[in-house]
Amino acid sequence: MIAAHGTEPAPDDDVYDPDVRKLVEAIRARRVGSLQDTGIEAARHSLESIVRPPGPDMRSVQTRDFTGPHGTVPVRIYRPHSTPDRDAPALVWFHGGGMIMGTLDSFDRLAREVAESARAVVINVGYRLAPEHRYPVAHDEACAALRWAHDNAHDLGLDPDRIGVGGDSAGGGLAAATALRARNEGGPRIAQQVLVYPGLERRCDRPSMRRFGDSPFLRAEDIDWMKSLYLGDDPEKDDEYGTPVLATDLRGLPPAVVICGYADPLRDGVEDYGRRLQEAGVSTAVIRYPGVGHGFFMQTHALARAREAMTEVGALVSARFAQLARVRFPPSEQTMDVRESRTAS
Repeated sequence: MIAAHGTEPAPDDDVYDPDVRKLVEAIRARRVGSLQDTGIEAARHSLESIVRPPGPDMRSVQTRDFTGPHGTVPVRIYRPHSTPDRDAPALVWFHGGGMIMGTLDSFDRLAREVAESARAVVINVGYRLAPEHRYPVAHDEACAALRWAHDNAHDLGLDPDRIGVGGDSAGGGLAAATALRARNEGGPRIAQQVLVYPGLERRCDRPSMRRFGDSPFLRAEDIDWMKSLYLGDDPEKDDEYGTPVLATDLRGLPPAVVICGYADPLRDGVEDYGRRLQEAGVSTAVIRYPGVGHGFFMQTHALARAREAMTEVGALVSARFAQLARVRFPPSEQTMDVRESRTAS
């Protein structure tokens, strides 16, 4: 079952919320071309040059690194004021950017907001980008980051039984693939997966792709271009770790939160993956947000729907972590006896 916030809008710009429509008008006024026409370096520079308001204050923010299979990988660790010093829940997070752009700096605000809303430590991973580093480099580094978090849970003040994975867009695809590989290889254990409009497949002929494939936020031609830069030009060589929708068995995967915007060309593929998780017996919340397109989760400072989604997704993630804590640390029999004695008296 999919939770839909609102009704199906008309097939024109009225599909967007009023605050999103302002962004659409501004983008069109600037006559912004495709990412492919812009070029990799210019696209990277454009993303890094966006000035966003500072994110929520954290108890601590640390930049560290670990040695992965392809070299040193930087990570930035966000500990919100709501988490304890020891045995804190955590999300290993993979940022978006089509596998070709994005850094720890350009996704700093999003990492802070996820940490605050989920009441969890966020480990933001600075994986290597295509085309300089094609598949499976980023996937290997995502899996290595999860293992590093587990191996260093004590030093990082984390509860090893409450470490999840998550990501937005391309990073959501990395999170889904990491969950698949961890299941297939018998670990590390993943408490939950948070997939925010994840990039799970090459462009497919789905209704949402046909209707919104010329979206000002994500174009079909750019999906083709970015996927080819990361995966290569031959789809016959794809596997489930580079293209998670190719996985034929989704049983035994961690609980999931899967979200997408109504006007996102990826919507139908994302929601179909969520349904498949549900059909495979995986506890999965699939949420569609009306009035927004791809990338809206990054726009909490400007979009009311993004703030709504951040709050709701954070609450779901936090609740799952809290349930795991109750299972792991149930009240002792001694404490229960004391309560019963007080009640009897």
